[in-house]
Amino acid sequence: MHNASHGGLKGMAWGFGLFWGLSAVASADPLAGVLSDPTGAVILTVRGDLARTNGNAEARLDKAMIESIGMVTFHTGTIWTEGTSEFQGVELAQLMEHLGADGSILRLTALNDYAVDIPMSEAVTGGPLLAMHMDGRELSPRDKGPLWMVYPYDVNPAYKNEVSYSRSVWQVSTIDVLP
Repeated sequence: MHNASHGGLKGMAWGFGLFWGLSAVASADPLAGVLSDPTGAVILTVRGDLARTNGNAEARLDKAMIESIGMVTFHTGTIWTEGTSEFQGVELAQLMEHLGADGSILRLTALNDYAVDIPMSEAVTGGPLLAMHMDGRELSPRDKGPLWMVYPYDVNPAYKNEVSYSRSVWQVSTIDVLP
């Protein structure tokens, strides 16, 4: 009988734990889609079908917000630079996952309104990144910044082609997630 009541208390404790666990999950859900407002200058705006925004159905991101998603570094040469350079930024895949983007095309638009469409299928781990730094220096608009879409050309030779080069937009300021 002692075992039965002991088991009953364990079951009851488990039940309360489950109740409190579900309550915590349920109470966190309303905030799941909310990003904080940027405190610095906005360097990237992402629009479209996003699970996480900071208002007006868009995600406005400053440098610190982008860095907090997780920075990746790779070394590669480009057709626009000499030798091999070190690029650091956020992977396109990580950014889209962080924002809960749902679409099939990403339209990257530069500060000068140049735009290119990239299939969402290119947003893969180990794929292109939005570089914020090259060779340890923060990219400015004068040197293809603040964000430059760079592919790991030397790491994955499949990226050494005219299509990938044409998608390597610099001065990226906006990404539209399209159906």
